[in-house]
Amino acid sequence: MLLITPPFTQLNTPYPATAYLKGFLNTKGIPARQMDLGIEVILELFSQPRLREAFALAAERETIVSANARRIYALREEYFASVESVIAFLQGKQPTLARQIASENFLPHASRFDQLSDLDYAFGAMGHQDKAKHLATLYLEDLSDFIVEALDPDFGFSRYAERLGRSANSFEELHDKLSGPPTFIDGITLALLDAVMQEEQPKLVCFSVPFPGNLYSAFRCAQYIKAHYPVTKTAMGGGFANTELRSVSDPRVFDYFDFITLDDGELPIELLWSNLIDPSPQNPNHQLYKRTFLRQDGEVIHNDYSLRQDYKMNAVGTPDYTGLPLDQYVSVIEVTNPMHSLWSDGRWNKLTMAHGCYWGKCTFCDVSLDYIGNYQPVRATVLVDRMEEIIAQTGENGFHFVDEAAPPALMRDLALEIIRRKLRLTWWTNIRFEKNFTPDLCRLLQASGCIAVSGGLEVASDRLLALIQKGVTVEQVARVTGAFTDAGIMVHAYLMYGYPTQTIQETVDSLEMVRQLFQAGVIQSGFWHQFALTAHSPVGLDPEAYGVVPDLKEITFANNDVQFKDATGIDHGQFSFGLKKSLFNYMHGTCFDYPLQEWFDFEIPETSIDPEYIQRSLEYQKDALRHTSRKLVWVGGTPDLEVLNDKQVQLTLFDRRDTDSLALPQVQGRWVRDLLIRCGNHAQPYPTLKATMEAYEEGFVDFWQSEEMELIRAYGLLVV
Repeated sequence: MLLITPPFTQLNTPYPATAYLKGFLNTKGIPARQMDLGIEVILELFSQPRLREAFALAAERETIVSANARRIYALREEYFASVESVIAFLQGKQPTLARQIASENFLPHASRFDQLSDLDYAFGAMGHQDKAKHLATLYLEDLSDFIVEALDPDFGFSRYAERLGRSANSFEELHDKLSGPPTFIDGITLALLDAVMQEEQPKLVCFSVPFPGNLYSAFRCAQYIKAHYPVTKTAMGGGFANTELRSVSDPRVFDYFDFITLDDGELPIELLWSNLIDPSPQNPNHQLYKRTFLRQDGEVIHNDYSLRQDYKMNAVGTPDYTGLPLDQYVSVIEVTNPMHSLWSDGRWNKLTMAHGCYWGKCTFCDVSLDYIGNYQPVRATVLVDRMEEIIAQTGENGFHFVDEAAPPALMRDLALEIIRRKLRLTWWTNIRFEKNFTPDLCRLLQASGCIAVSGGLEVASDRLLALIQKGVTVEQVARVTGAFTDAGIMVHAYLMYGYPTQTIQETVDSLEMVRQLFQAGVIQSGFWHQFALTAHSPVGLDPEAYGVVPDLKEITFANNDVQFKDATGIDHGQFSFGLKKSLFNYMHGTCFDYPLQEWFDFEIPETSIDPEYIQRSLEYQKDALRHTSRKLVWVGGTPDLEVLNDKQVQLTLFDRRDTDSLALPQVQGRWVRDLLIRCGNHAQPYPTLKATMEAYEEGFVDFWQSEEMELIRAYGLLVV
């Protein structure tokens, strides 16, 4: 079996779907190879021979029109001479090149360099590596602009022909494109595919299509396999199929793919393989599939006849990255913002703490589908076992947990297990900004290696957050993001505008809330997107309840994004540029004093939000004593106790950065020292706050609220 991620997803790290499937197939003894066709195409395209070919073809077609493209073409020899060195540098293979690139006189510059941010502010005097990465990224984006203008308008580093996969209710446009000649990018893709097909001669090729920007290439590759390897069967699954192809009925789709599977891929693929290896009626799985579309007698049928149950998350094996070119991925820095760069910089092992979402109520989300609605957490011990296996396999100890929303209790257990095993890891994940993320929990997460979280603030309006059923308020978001930031964990916020019934005033007020959050320093990065109506969300399933009129069309292919009219009649799209421009500046720590009107070229109302709203939200009493059932954990160094006299002892505390001492009565000092040692013994059960309070003879509350205990807690005594 050959597992393929088609072009394009990410430059810096593999998309994890095929690694998950390969890990599962290992447990079943099913032989499989995986291939990230996206990164292989990028590396081939940005080699000197292919780049020469691209420039020559553009000249032959006479498509080099704009001044920017003409400049790039005029400097083509500079690009040919430098492209392979730049790619090698971004792969981490030529670190000494950083000083040359950072000098700003090594790489050819085109339009992407016109709006360089303040590089000294972003990188300082010694940040040569990151500065060079940013400049090298601009260099590649210039080349991408040239390719888009002169060769292939559908090209993008993280997507290809995305427009063909968006709202493609009919297969017609994609079919027409596939009926035409292959593009220049297709030529590279198919040559690489053919080499692997010849080498492996697979019985089954499975394409994991996570996004609309992977769809066209998957179909082009499947078309090639059908033409040149007609015995080989082809299948498609992944995020796009799971959300968009649940109603597919056009038989022509199955000229390309023999099977399309939905939702979790493990059991469907196992059953496909079983039927391919043993197609006889004696096979107990004979013609029994799981959530699988196929063509039978010219008609599309949905075969869900198998009675077998899907595998639980604890039983699917450890993701296996074997066969992927892990040392070939390209780290880039598009935006000079440390939080924002995590998505594109560094090789992250991707895992999930849970299947689905533990909240599962947000009205804009596909909560009716399996990937959201079927919540299954993985035990913390199993998670850390998998992390250790993947570290041994890949040599990388950075993890990105790609959960819909990681549950706080499981994050706590994960952190404690990492600390118990004395592992040094770096990890980040996606969350809800919910109240269970206390300051102490955030500090525990940081102690285990958590460096960042991303979460949905969506519309920063309490009325709309309630309508969305987000389960949070703006005040709560401010406090949670403040707790993460105080713990040294970066925060990214997903922001939304244009939600049904949202008024212009609410959009302006939402921007003001965002401005204050950035100014307070509790959010470091963000991204605005306009509300999209999806067919499987509560809004899509009951549009009248939200004042939405959907433009419903006949569905024969993809069905997810739905065009609609909002009862307010507001053109929310007019806010897009101003919201994104303001956010770009806030992310760079500038323009907080600009009036909101400055970002828009049309009249907007004054904000109704108190200018101190967020600051006041951050001023609250952090009362850990009310959580008496929670555990006491010590994450500081081993405390030292020295007798000062017959009445007092000196307790010395250590953490990774500082040392402090305090004088305590002898009995109290010894009790505190013993408590910290017990709470820092991660091989034994942690005492609860309640049990500790009961064990202290008297006056515990007074002692807990004393300056001495405040210092002890600052050094790492946490209530979690």
